[in-house]
Amino acid sequence: MVILEYKTFGVSKILQTRRLILRKLTVKDAPFILLLLNTESFKKYVGDRKIYNLDAAENYILNGPLRSYTDNGFGLWLFQLRTDMTAIGICGLIKREGLQDIDIGFAMLPEFEKNGYAFEIASATLKYGHRKLGIGRIVAITTKDNKQSIKLLVKIGLQYERETHLPNDDTPLMLFGNWKTVGASKLLIK
Repeated sequence: MVILEYKTFGVSKILQTRRLILRKLTVKDAPFILLLLNTESFKKYVGDRKIYNLDAAENYILNGPLRSYTDNGFGLWLFQLRTDMTAIGICGLIKREGLQDIDIGFAMLPEFEKNGYAFEIASATLKYGHRKLGIGRIVAITTKDNKQSIKLLVKIGLQYERETHLPNDDTPLMLFGNWKTVGASKLLIK
């Protein structure tokens, strides 16, 4: 895996793996965000973000990921196939209200599931957070019925810790986490 940050055609790429590119979202990605956030699985496991038109999708990008890039230096990024640049999902690191630690989050269009893409991008994002950003502890949350997400979190090295809730939401969530020692070696990305 190669982890690097560079710019091409005005879009900032965060990293690339054998099959995928992770890059910053832009308002031009609004049609994709509109599609992704309205899939049945996103609404079921993440929630209805009430993004029903392109203006709402643009506002979601501006007030969510783009603001997080400025405020935190990270956020949700778009991932796409290297072969044809097709956008297939989002993955990134989030400073979420109600969680003490940085959270890894991901979502993908259903037609691209079961190809190993989620594992490929989530594990690369986790490594990027630890090695490049120097984040020692990264957590994840999911609902108890999201079996695919639970399986993926365990596969990328996170362990179940406890039940938790986010502010203003009574939905019980499973909290997964890990610790990585971060020192001088964080600058040596392989």
